[in-house]
Amino acid sequence: MKNFKLSRGAGGAAGFLLLFAFLAAACVNQPQEQADNQGGPRKGPIRIGLSMDTLKEERWQRDRDLFLARARELGAEVLVQSANGDDRVQVQQADNLLTQGVDVLVVIPHNGEVAATIVEAAKAKGVPVISYDRLIRSSEPALYISFDNEKVGELQARYLLERAPKGNYVLIGGAPTDNNALLFRKGQMNVLKPAVDAGDVKVVSDLWARDWLASEALRITEDAITKSGNQVTAVVASNDATAGGAVSALEVQKMAGKVLVSGQDADLAALQRIVAGTQSMTVYKPVHLLARRAAEAAVALARGEKVPTTSAINNGKVDVPSILLEPVVVDKTNIVGTVVKDGYQKLEAVYENVPPDQRPKP
Repeated sequence: MKNFKLSRGAGGAAGFLLLFAFLAAACVNQPQEQADNQGGPRKGPIRIGLSMDTLKEERWQRDRDLFLARARELGAEVLVQSANGDDRVQVQQADNLLTQGVDVLVVIPHNGEVAATIVEAAKAKGVPVISYDRLIRSSEPALYISFDNEKVGELQARYLLERAPKGNYVLIGGAPTDNNALLFRKGQMNVLKPAVDAGDVKVVSDLWARDWLASEALRITEDAITKSGNQVTAVVASNDATAGGAVSALEVQKMAGKVLVSGQDADLAALQRIVAGTQSMTVYKPVHLLARRAAEAAVALARGEKVPTTSAINNGKVDVPSILLEPVVVDKTNIVGTVVKDGYQKLEAVYENVPPDQRPKP
């Protein structure tokens, strides 16, 4: 700052007031300086690019809103793009976010392999990438933050196997382009394989639902019911959307409630099915923790700070520094103590189809 020489008299007083106003303006609401993509300083808040696979499902709308809320608390600006399950669109949107000068890019990839090009493009501009919930493969993201997805699959399969140690099982995987879907299946088979090898469990169908579509799961379940002569014991559905498709197929055959069905994400419709008895369980991933941690990590990376991690996950190219959170099994017995208690879902909505006098107390 330049030195100012104050004169005496009225003019001096005016000059002093002018200088005081100048100093006050310089000290209040001073924007933090951030390094731009070329390494030079720029003024303004941290800018985070959030590249999302889709916003069609309830779960992802919740992630977006929670992430935005925490980022704003930290004084960051977030630019959001959703690709609606289109790889080409997601790559283009990510390029657009980089062009807008984001300091860090958070990517929920539709296809973990294709999204590697996003990481490379960001790296060329000096922008760190956080791989959110789904691992981006064959590249070098700065951070991977998710839940222990192999454990999710183990929780799903163990819940069903403990209640039906013998019988015909239908396995419905998620989108084969989603690395998490592969991890869920690995976890499921960690639990089921000994029972399959012993002949106690027979897998009558083992297929994948394109883009996690309920319609795909419905078709898979219908085919499995026909193939087994209506002798289905359990459906290992990898998320709540596919569980919904499976339950729809079972309802047509009046088998809903008689066949065990797993799920994941604690979607409202899934919890209502659990209350009704047509879906057995879901795996609750407290996304408020995930979204908050991701927003905090994004701000830290933008500032050049180190982010504490819990492990490192190999993505086929490097061991990616990772933060893995714990998933939780939810069924009829603990809905109130988990998703309702956390504010993830409202008790009135979950028990909407149950008379008020028969609902549990919050």
